[in-house]
Amino acid sequence: MTRRSGHLTSADHHTTGVVRAMSDGVAAGRLELRQLRFFVTVAEELHFGRAANREHIAPSALTTQLQRLERTLGVLLVDRTGRQISLTAAGARFLIEARQILEHVDRAAMVALGAALTPPTLRIGILDEGYDAIRPVLRAVRAAHPELEIHQVTAGVPEQCRLLADGRLDIGVGRVTGAPPALASELFRLDPLGLLVRADHPLAGRSAVPVAGLRDETLLLADEDRAPEFNEFVADVCRAAGFFPTMFPGTVQNLRAAADLVLQGTCVACVPGSASGFGDELTWLPLEPAVPHYPWSLLWRAQNPSRHAMSLVATARQLCHDNGWRAVAGLAS
Repeated sequence: MTRRSGHLTSADHHTTGVVRAMSDGVAAGRLELRQLRFFVTVAEELHFGRAANREHIAPSALTTQLQRLERTLGVLLVDRTGRQISLTAAGARFLIEARQILEHVDRAAMVALGAALTPPTLRIGILDEGYDAIRPVLRAVRAAHPELEIHQVTAGVPEQCRLLADGRLDIGVGRVTGAPPALASELFRLDPLGLLVRADHPLAGRSAVPVAGLRDETLLLADEDRAPEFNEFVADVCRAAGFFPTMFPGTVQNLRAAADLVLQGTCVACVPGSASGFGDELTWLPLEPAVPHYPWSLLWRAQNPSRHAMSLVATARQLCHDNGWRAVAGLAS
């Protein structure tokens, strides 16, 4: 084996200096748990006002605590130069460790109180139509928090609102037209709406389908009790084109059943583009002109949301920014 030289490089000196500064700060009692919590909240919100509201302190006090943390560490954690704040490379690395420290402190408190240690959980309300829209977010959250148990609850937006208010749900996913005051919401993805038809359907050979072309089709809508917001969106698209669709006289509870009805040739269905992988026997076609985009939003409790719920919201914001999920119709991410 080749032995490493005992001489320190410039990089070693820099790293040693940073570690020594951090150690000195901790030893002097300047690194506080509340500062870690404030930093994590800022990292999740990427907005000082929202972060201060979550922590129930003034934005100026939050900024002061974050600056003290940065002085203690000797590095900048947040880039404040742009229109929207962002984490520096050091901040992104520190966020991982800060979260783990806070989680370990919580576990230590539970042990001290004699509480049984149970894995953290996150309960997400979602319908079949929205799973593919949120799937990249769930994968990223699972990768960042392998200890987290994620439970998916089949529920439309009306039921999600009730479950969130009752504390039986942490996150909701769907189209939000007006959240109750006790809930917060944020658009994270605009999903192109299209038509699902059999591969031998007369429209299947087209690159796109005019909305007016639905006038002569029997359209399968969602169960009104389950997803009224989706039906309302589709109906509004049709009304804007000057007609109301002929509806299939029946309902289904999931996309697989809807696809089976379409495959039988009894109807067609409007489906978001993120959920368009249905095999060779069915074809998904975008609607035109000016493809309508279905707005997927996240819902959570405005007061005292769980840390993991806000971690999911932060992850969705980052993926939205990285992938341009809200780049349609002039909406910036």
